[in-house]
Amino acid sequence: MNTLRAIPKLLAFILMAALAASAAENHVALTFDPGPFPWKFVAYGDMRMTDPSNHHDTDPARRKAIIDAIAQQHAKFVVITGDLVLSGGNGNDWTEFDKEIKPIYDSGATIYPALGNHEMHGDQRLGLANYFQRFQQLKDSRYYTVKAGNVLLVTIDSEQDDPKSPERKWLEGVMKTQVTRDIQFVVFSLHHPPYTHFGLASVGHEARHQEKDMAGYLEKLQQKSKAKFLVLAGHNHNYERYTHGGVMYIVTGGGGATPYMPHRDPTDYYQGVGPTYHYCLITMESGKLNFEMYKLDEKLGIFTWEKADNFAMTVQ
Repeated sequence: MNTLRAIPKLLAFILMAALAASAAENHVALTFDPGPFPWKFVAYGDMRMTDPSNHHDTDPARRKAIIDAIAQQHAKFVVITGDLVLSGGNGNDWTEFDKEIKPIYDSGATIYPALGNHEMHGDQRLGLANYFQRFQQLKDSRYYTVKAGNVLLVTIDSEQDDPKSPERKWLEGVMKTQVTRDIQFVVFSLHHPPYTHFGLASVGHEARHQEKDMAGYLEKLQQKSKAKFLVLAGHNHNYERYTHGGVMYIVTGGGGATPYMPHRDPTDYYQGVGPTYHYCLITMESGKLNFEMYKLDEKLGIFTWEKADNFAMTVQ
């Protein structure tokens, strides 16, 4: 008799567990109206915002110069490829982030971030709480999509993007259901890069197996997709551009963190030497994506800007 009485409670527990699991897999799919063509958005990353007296881990003057330049673009939104702050568990770093990022918000832009490894530094739970407090539209979702006109932005959490992970299953579902006929470009944003030449220059910053596996998956899809794929990553504090399997890959990690110097192969699209503090400006048209990288230079103590790379992607 006691066993029979326990059955309804057991069924209720199983139902609640199933609902909880379903909710955990229900990642947000946002919609953003960019208005008529042409419209533009910006991508960059690796600011590592912290106390401005810290000049070892990041450059506060260049962080500010880049943010001011981005604000002047009046972009519809800004994609950040991770490492927004130096230590996610440090509330003071986030207070500095709130202060420094304000010109971008004041320009009218929305920010769509990806989680970086520095958001997990310190107390990881506190780091995530600090992160989601600033980006409440994400509803605690560590990976998500944004449909903006003819663009689908797919933001990936590279802290948990293993090929057998729930995130990979989510990504496969996104590519099957959200790349609709009106989507001409799919822009992926994540922190760790699938392709980079930093393996020779900085141990621990080489391309990892999980991102390589994801790149192989995307390149197979690209062969069958009418939409063009662009992958934006950070983590390595410089700028790189590669094409593999029809997919364009960008490393945009020049937002202020102490620069790293990659090995430049003669076949690399970008051959710049030294630090490359920068941001990327993407202008959208019907059937066309125009990409420009603007590099921050300093001459006699005065900051100047140079368009250091550009390309276009088109669809039929």
